[in-house]
Parts: sequence; C-alpha cells; structure tokens
Amino acid sequence: MGEVRAQMCRPLRKDAERNRQRILTAARELLAEQGCGVSHDQLAEAADVAVGTVYRRFPDKDSLLEALFEEDVDRIVHIARAALEIDDPWKALVTFVTRSLELQAGNRGLKEFLMYNVTSGTMTSCRARLLPVIDELVARAHVAEVLRPGICSYDLGMIPLMVGPVMDGCREVQPDLWRRSLEIVLDGLRPCPERYRLSAPGLQAEEFLEVMRSSHTSPTRR
Repeated sequence: MGEVRAQMCRPLRKDAERNRQRILTAARELLAEQGCGVSHDQLAEAADVAVGTVYRRFPDKDSLLEALFEEDVDRIVHIARAALEIDDPWKALVTFVTRSLELQAGNRGLKEFLMYNVTSGTMTSCRARLLPVIDELVARAHVAEVLRPGICSYDLGMIPLMVGPVMDGCREVQPDLWRRSLEIVLDGLRPCPERYRLSAPGLQAEEFLEVMRSSHTSPTRR
C-alpha cells in the first residue's frame, strides 16, 4: 500500500504532464460550450491524444471535473467574500448572486458541475467555505430591512435552478435574457408590505442537497 501511495504522489513525466495539460485545455473549451456531457472520445479528439491517454489521466468524468473546475469554484468563494466588503447590504447580496451567475452563463460546464456534483469533494469544500459568507450577507440584509422576511441562505442557492433553464434555453436566441429573469427573481426578494407571506418554509441543509441531487439527471452520468 505504501508503494502504491508513493507512486501516486510522484510527479508525472514531462510528456505525461504535457498530455494532461492538453486534455484539460481541450476539456475547458469543450465543456464551456457543450456542458458536462462531453465524452472521453470527444476529449481525446480535441486534445489530439489517444482515448486511452484520457482514461489514464482521468479514469472517470468526476476526476476530470474536479481538476477542471476547482479554480472556478474557488473564484465563486472569492466573489462572495469580496461582496462582504461592499457597505450597502442589498448591493452586496445582488453583486454576489449576479457575478456568480455570470461565471455560469459563460461556462456551461461549470454551471452543470455546480448543479449536479453536490457531493463531490470540491463542492463539499466549497459549501463549507461559502455558506458562512452567504449567511452573513443574508443576515446583514435582514438587519438593514432590505430583504424580504423569511428569506434564508438556501433561497439564494435555489436561484440558479430558477434562472439556469433560461440560460440554457435562450443561449442561442438572446444569451443575456437570464439577466432579465434574475432581476424578476431579485425583485421578489425585496420587502414589500403588500406581498403575501411566504407560503412554505425555507429549505434546510439536507433538503437543499436532496433538491440539487434530484433536480435533473447529471450530465456526467450520461
């Protein structure tokens, strides 16, 4: 076992590392355009390597996605932390939601990874870092009375499920239409005396994960 672990920790040979980077570069472009349903055969053709090379470097789709999107997930955490530096609580919340969705709008693969890989190591780590920041953004907005009573952090997590289909369905017709949909959703987060009370309670952590797991069939499993 110690020998196997030592082999896994050894740096790749130059040619192997070069192939790995070619695969990642090709994957980044293909997945951004086509989503996570891209096959190993397509990746091999785009990277100009044998399909066996793709499988050796990334035995399954999950290992490829973890390597590919770890940096993008870190960027979302950074966006949330940067939003806390904005003095206006409403602007801070809107900035976080908008900028994180902008990343997804420009990268279909990232959008699908965030939606469907909720139990991956990268996403588990992301939630552990991200949720306390979102909690603080929501709490600040409630204290300032600029957020509708009853709105919780997981309501923000549901926004991609509301806006995401517009991103996909209108990508070829009007790619920025998701912004209009987001504005409608955000308006619903604003407090207004004439609005009815929210008719259902917000999700809890395990309920949120279950919703994300069951919302769609994961493209990585196709």
